[in-house]
Amino acid sequence: MSHFDVSDIVSALRAARDEWRDSQKRSREPGSREFPSRDALAGIVESLKGALFPMRLGPPDLRHESEDFYVGYTLDSALQSLWVQASLELRYTARHQPRAAEEIDAQATAAVREFAAALPGIRRLLDGDVLAAFQGDPAARSVDEVLLCYPGILAMVHHRLAHRLYGLGLPLLARIVAELAHSQTGIDIHPGAQIDAGFFIDHGTGVVIGETAVIGKRVRIYQAVTLGAKRFPIDVEGNLQKGQPRHPVVEDDVVIYAGATILGRVTLGKGATIGGNVWITDDVPPGASVSQASLQNAPQRRAT
Repeated sequence: MSHFDVSDIVSALRAARDEWRDSQKRSREPGSREFPSRDALAGIVESLKGALFPMRLGPPDLRHESEDFYVGYTLDSALQSLWVQASLELRYTARHQPRAAEEIDAQATAAVREFAAALPGIRRLLDGDVLAAFQGDPAARSVDEVLLCYPGILAMVHHRLAHRLYGLGLPLLARIVAELAHSQTGIDIHPGAQIDAGFFIDHGTGVVIGETAVIGKRVRIYQAVTLGAKRFPIDVEGNLQKGQPRHPVVEDDVVIYAGATILGRVTLGKGATIGGNVWITDDVPPGASVSQASLQNAPQRRAT
């Protein structure tokens, strides 16, 4: 026998849901789940990690002679599940402009097939990220330690997968995959950010990389670095304009030390070094070294 009478609370919660659905122009018709599942995406990503790195991120009892069988079985299951989640997102985005179910299913199939075809390239990019971390951290004893232990690599595994989903027109799935890593590592990389090969995030906690950031090859950043937006343009109705380039461009071989904040569509030139805890809102020339002292001694720009 229950000690709590929850019937009134159930009714009140239903009323709250109905108010929200009405305000968002959602259907009240009974049916199945409308949205992708965070838990389902978490399982898919874990399977994909195993398929990408079977002997290190796969099951503990896996043997080399069974690698291909495990990868094939795991990948087939993960892609089938991903197709379900992709279909849910596409149905969700089409709720105000209904489309035929067959058309949505065909789009989901094409997207997941293209995603699957990209996995070997993603694996090679991640190998480069792992090697960059190993070469860039004197405390790293092996590339295996880097893959198994480093939060920056975990964040990049998620980002490489999420970025591909983002480019295939599945931004909600991509954001869920990115936020799974964010919650585990404290590293917040928007799936839209473009990050080239050999990227290394050392330590990582508090790193923020915005949606339109562009990062070149062999870039290294440390904890609490922000590549953010300086201002948010609005339209004539006062709404934020989304998707505009508003985050930094970081060229090849740049190093950004802990606590640096770089805001706006500025460019950090090739080979530049950005010192810790600096605040940058202007372009930095190639090869330059920026520190708190250099910024304090620089002539002040007049406001315009």
